[in-house]
Amino acid sequence: MLKRFRPVRHLLMLLVATVVANNVVAANVRQKIVVFTPEFSNPVQQAALLRDLGVIPVKPLRIVNGFAVSLPDAAFNALLDIDNQNILRIDDDIVLNGAAKPVDPLPQPAQELTWGVDRIEADLAWPETNGTMINVAVLDTGADLDHPDLTDNIKGNFSALNPHKSAEDDNGHGTHVSGIMAAANNTIGVIGAAPQINLYVVKVLGSDNTGNLSDILDGMQWCIDNHMQVVNMSFGATSTVQSLTDAVAAMHAAGIVQVAAAGNNGASGGTMLYPARYPETIAVSSVDINGNLAASSSYGPEIDLAAPGVGIYSTYLNAGYTSMNGTSMATPHVTASAALVLSVYPTLTPDEVKTKLKSSAEDLGLPLEEQGAGLVRPDFAIQ
Repeated sequence: MLKRFRPVRHLLMLLVATVVANNVVAANVRQKIVVFTPEFSNPVQQAALLRDLGVIPVKPLRIVNGFAVSLPDAAFNALLDIDNQNILRIDDDIVLNGAAKPVDPLPQPAQELTWGVDRIEADLAWPETNGTMINVAVLDTGADLDHPDLTDNIKGNFSALNPHKSAEDDNGHGTHVSGIMAAANNTIGVIGAAPQINLYVVKVLGSDNTGNLSDILDGMQWCIDNHMQVVNMSFGATSTVQSLTDAVAAMHAAGIVQVAAAGNNGASGGTMLYPARYPETIAVSSVDINGNLAASSSYGPEIDLAAPGVGIYSTYLNAGYTSMNGTSMATPHVTASAALVLSVYPTLTPDEVKTKLKSSAEDLGLPLEEQGAGLVRPDFAIQ
């Protein structure tokens, strides 16, 4: 009789084990995601089983019915030969990267309408809606929670890296992304494309703008549990594992619109990132002020929409502001547009929101693999 676990063993032998614990690479510890069969769903029993197998349970990942674990080499080798009917598979805890490049921060300026928000004509939608009462989560490096252009709209925060700490940004990427969506319409800095959304800051990336999949899955579960309506994911990886596939499907089933950055691989073949390549997400490419595909932007048949992503001015650390480039910057323009659509049409499903945004997009005359349906236009989408 063949062992149920033998296909997993074959997979594990092919995987390259990369372990990141508190940003330190450990030579004798591997970090994985153990996924259990649907009928074995009690986290207490799961943790007990893992400990019996010599595995260190780190945290439960309900979104995939699994556990993030650390495995000493001895335990990892033993797992290869375990025949346990409760274990479905073991995935790599892959590392995902934010998709943007910063420049030096600038001091607080007088308020301006940035070229990106102006180009998608978000301000023309504001007489009808500015996103009020729509719950939007930014899965990122956190945010400057006391930033004067963000604090009024931040309604909550969660750190998947350490649930006992706040989601304070220690990189700047998440603060910049947040401002593009949700900077308040006041007298300083910038105005977000949806300036009165309920912004929830979910820290899943660390100070180096990278994050383990297990932390991202934890943040995704938080979004489901706390009834988020739109999620911004300005990060990605060139490869994927089944746990990420399942988590994206779970958020889609929960009615959450997921907007994802295509990536910044334009100079190296344009390879798109996951989760943007999944059909459940809205995949976003980056264009410049002239309506051309940004030189750095990834592209491919999975692109749904284009948005401004070059020289985007937004909020930054220490109550500052800066310009950044990347599909990370393009993505929140689309996320905010989805929030504006939902504030007018609150019963739409994620697929219906995507359809409405794509059917109202502005054709930039670019190939479909570069622009998808075209430039996002929330003012048209809410009509």
